[in-house]
Amino acid sequence: MNNESTVDALTRLCGYLPDQFQTACKGFLDFATPILLDLILEKYNADVACHALTLCYVDPGQQACLLYPNQQQIRSGGIRAVLKSLYQSKEISKQTKQIMMGKGVGLKSDICDSLPGLKGLCEWLEGHINNHTAVSDIDQDKFGITETLRGSHWRGKDCDDFDKTVYPGRRPKNNDEETDSDCNGIYGVNPATGKTFEEDYCANSDHRGVLLLSDSAGAHFHIPGEWMTASKLSADVFKHVLMVVEDEFDWPELSGTTGYMNTTWDIVHGLTDSLYYKLVQRNRCNHRDFQNIGVNGARAEKINTIAHSMSRDPNTDHPAIVMYSLIGNDVCNGHPDTIAHMTTPEQMKAYSLSSLKYLDTRLPKGSFVIVTGMADGRVLYELMANRIHPLGQYNQDITYKHVYDLLSCLQVSPCNGWMSSNETLRNYTSERAANLSKALEEVVQSNKFMNFKPYYIDYDIRTVIKEWEDMGGEGWQMVEPIDGFHPSQDANYMTAKHVWKQLETTYPEIIGKVNPNNDAIYKQFGDQGGY
Repeated sequence: MNNESTVDALTRLCGYLPDQFQTACKGFLDFATPILLDLILEKYNADVACHALTLCYVDPGQQACLLYPNQQQIRSGGIRAVLKSLYQSKEISKQTKQIMMGKGVGLKSDICDSLPGLKGLCEWLEGHINNHTAVSDIDQDKFGITETLRGSHWRGKDCDDFDKTVYPGRRPKNNDEETDSDCNGIYGVNPATGKTFEEDYCANSDHRGVLLLSDSAGAHFHIPGEWMTASKLSADVFKHVLMVVEDEFDWPELSGTTGYMNTTWDIVHGLTDSLYYKLVQRNRCNHRDFQNIGVNGARAEKINTIAHSMSRDPNTDHPAIVMYSLIGNDVCNGHPDTIAHMTTPEQMKAYSLSSLKYLDTRLPKGSFVIVTGMADGRVLYELMANRIHPLGQYNQDITYKHVYDLLSCLQVSPCNGWMSSNETLRNYTSERAANLSKALEEVVQSNKFMNFKPYYIDYDIRTVIKEWEDMGGEGWQMVEPIDGFHPSQDANYMTAKHVWKQLETTYPEIIGKVNPNNDAIYKQFGDQGGY
């Protein structure tokens, strides 16, 4: 590869991005291209490039964090010796040496402070995202009309954003004789009976909404594998990058609790099934009544605060099924002393009980709260450690173990306890998770609430994987390919089926009866306004 082709390739990569990102990308290339060209000519790899660009660094007394496993030159002399040799080379340009010495153009760490006029916008946007409510919400009822930025991908679409008494999940005003106040697409008077369609089709139909309080697994965190696979880079795989960023790299519309559609994107693969989707199939009056309040990094201590972004009025709204599901973060963190930062069983009891007491003040009578246990995350290392990561596809040289070790070294691992080569630590982490699950079960069994009935179910990921394998799948397909941590699209699909079967057979009162008017609703209202 010559210099010109390298520049062309990098420029082409920026051209793949939407217009909103191209200026920032080209600005980075103006800064990085000279040093990248020098490193390519000298046959150094990405580890050296990251340190040379000063994007990576080594704290005093710490080892260098390296991704590539076969770097004898670096491992024998250390990254500092390699950088010193690189700096002294006569082949390296003056501009590259200035960057290495911190005298180059450099990068601004915070784009909000770097560009005029953006700071106020960033603060406004960050405030809405941190509140986990729709950014575009004129009437402030917590339901929006746009898809992203906590809009209708996350909650049922508002059908009148100028009237805060109109939103998904409410009991219909005046039985929706003239307008659709609950946004389920059913309104008007039935000429055959003289009653409203809501009365004929939905009265006493066991209307249930679905609300999720969860972490990134519940929100369905997913980084497209195509973005990190050189052979698949194209304009098509990046054309939805703005949507992905606005949805915080989460895909709630495809998730196992609130998913309502099969993927139409080339960067997500697999079918969708969910608790919400099955409830709508069971009773079309439930249309649009869902809220996914999954938050990346959420753990039990924060759920009580996160729950305040939930919209449910005990006096005007339908009952709801709330999924309280935190499957990993209470034992997962990136700290070197990871055990010291795990939630204790005593803390878990206190945090979860506080959250349940708050829900009792917000949910209508007749609601249900399903508390799930935590996962046995040892399956991650068992399934993934020796597989080739997408970053290593070209040379077949980078496994998930290498990626796990790098993330741990950088202290940014999503889970040092389970993504560790230390089997004793992995076992301890699962033992703590099991104790936290037991604490949750004890809270559910020993407390009663006025407005809802609580249930506890295990998050039995090993059984779900076995069911997938029995269908002809492979266990590793249940794990997100880039981070090697989150449940994949296939895992969301299978978990939804597993949980629904459990509810049907063991707790049928939660899901209510089948609405005999479903066919009539479809004939009269079609897709009921869609999503």
